[in-house]
Amino acid sequence: MAAERSPELDEKLKSLPSDPGVYLLKDDEGQVLYVGKAVVLKNRVRSYFHTPERLAPKVRAMMRHIVDLEYIVTSTEVEALILEATLIKQMKPHYNIRLKDDKAYPYLRLTWEEDFPRLVIARKAGHDGSRYFGPYPRAQAVRDTIRLLRKIFPIRNCTNQKFKNAARPCLEYHIGHCQAPCQDLVSKASYRQMMEQVEQFLEGRADEVERDLVKKMNEAAENLEFERAAELRNQVQAIRAVREPQKVAAGTERELDAIAWAVDGDEAVVQVFRVRKGRLTGREALALSGVEGSGEAALAEAFLTQYYANAQEIPPEILIQAVPDNAGQMGDWLRGKRGGAVHIRVPQRGEKAQLLAMVRKNAEMARDEGLRRQERQDAHVQEGLLGLQHALGLSGIPHRMECYDISNTQGTESVASMVVFTDGRPDKAQYRRFKIKTVEGPNDFASMYEVIGRRFRHRELAEDNPNLKRFAETPDLVIIDGGRGQLGYAARAMREVGVGDIAVFGLAKQHEWLFEPESPTPIILDRDSEALKMLQHIRDEAHRFAITFHRKLRTRRNLKSLLDDVPGIGPKRKKALLRAYPDLTAIREATVEDLGHLPGMSKAAAESVLTYLQQQAAPAAERSES
Repeated sequence: MAAERSPELDEKLKSLPSDPGVYLLKDDEGQVLYVGKAVVLKNRVRSYFHTPERLAPKVRAMMRHIVDLEYIVTSTEVEALILEATLIKQMKPHYNIRLKDDKAYPYLRLTWEEDFPRLVIARKAGHDGSRYFGPYPRAQAVRDTIRLLRKIFPIRNCTNQKFKNAARPCLEYHIGHCQAPCQDLVSKASYRQMMEQVEQFLEGRADEVERDLVKKMNEAAENLEFERAAELRNQVQAIRAVREPQKVAAGTERELDAIAWAVDGDEAVVQVFRVRKGRLTGREALALSGVEGSGEAALAEAFLTQYYANAQEIPPEILIQAVPDNAGQMGDWLRGKRGGAVHIRVPQRGEKAQLLAMVRKNAEMARDEGLRRQERQDAHVQEGLLGLQHALGLSGIPHRMECYDISNTQGTESVASMVVFTDGRPDKAQYRRFKIKTVEGPNDFASMYEVIGRRFRHRELAEDNPNLKRFAETPDLVIIDGGRGQLGYAARAMREVGVGDIAVFGLAKQHEWLFEPESPTPIILDRDSEALKMLQHIRDEAHRFAITFHRKLRTRRNLKSLLDDVPGIGPKRKKALLRAYPDLTAIREATVEDLGHLPGMSKAAAESVLTYLQQQAAPAAERSES
């Protein structure tokens, strides 16, 4: 049954325009549940409310929660398409098909704005003079690409700060992985010419790179520059070794992406094969969520829109499993981004159909392997939970487990972490961090007492305080990272707050033994048991979460202290710097222009900051080399 319509919603439905645009459907808390686009807003939005019997089951379920809507009028259908993709990425509405974790996909950045460019990982593409490739679904894929290219080309990989302060060639130069531009052992023109070849290689134009290197190799040999010729020969051989298995269609110059997917419940596993100059130059495995009940055309539209929204390279041809209903508008949008025609096709015969069939087979294999992996993981998790229930004498399987750890440096910046596992798996939305407020000095026992007391007092207050609602749930099992000392203080705090009936144990790292309050006898789990592995996992998560928070606070404190000594930097400018940059290295690598654009900063103040930090870095560099 649909949610009851208010007079305000009825008025909005009556006043909907006949223009193209984007609409946002909301629940009673103002949360956007769905973002859609329409050629005619009036017709599309009203269809949700006037003909519910024609809606798909998933949409009918959504409409039970819809009590409000917003809309944004656009000039064209293509503008509506772009805006829809942007809003879905920002808001992640529950009922939209979403490309999973796309915001975290890294890019490969070629830093052309530097005299001697590097290859680095970037979390987002910018307009800073660099060339960006990607996004890649895994950071490891970017690192592998950089590692491969540095085997072929001697690309510098030092930071700009190290580059400026280098007094002699480093080890990378001596093992042939760098040309030591920091010591002027290679000219700027020669180095940048090499980086142009790197750029061509990343574009899939390895044939041109190979031909150029072979020509230079032959010229070096004719000029009796045998050492240089040998270096070029090694580069050619490395390129050929990399390219040989990439061939897809020999003798062709095809430039295309081939996209196919395999559905499993509410998710789809998507495979993208990139073919450049007739060779397979890259493959990506991605996932779409929220696909249940959606047709093939809807999947195609959602994936194309979100995948190519931030793509740095769009081919002239896209082979895909199904054509979206709005293929015309999609083609116009892609043409505008590429600066040339883009054809979206479902090939029916020939080599292209065979290629797409291969991509689909890979998607199905990835889906099936994912299902098998999930089944194995489920079995391990269930075994671990049952093992904990029996070993610890719990009345049932621990649905919610919480683990606590303390982190500090000689008592300074003391913090604690609360990590939550739900049904045996990390539930990161429930993780919490605490700053220790009442304890001075390195006293982990007292710190644990404070944190446990605060956590369970928050539970009592959660009903009346929305900010504490994440503490409302009661754990079935509490694990304290530490031995009997920390456990005793935690158990005392729990009794005082009135939750002494909750099972609590300490996990001592030295022997991986479990202790329970009031008992000197440890519980020793089998080293290879899934129960112990689960406890080690939650303990390690708590330690990682605590120490990451502690390091962040310590870094901010040190940075604040250092900025206090910079001439011309007062509280407001210091605050602007701390908001914009996470650490000292980030500020050092910024330009005068970058710092000068911050609130309250001027060019003179920016120069003062960089000059002071460089002066502080120089003695440290001298000490490291002496």
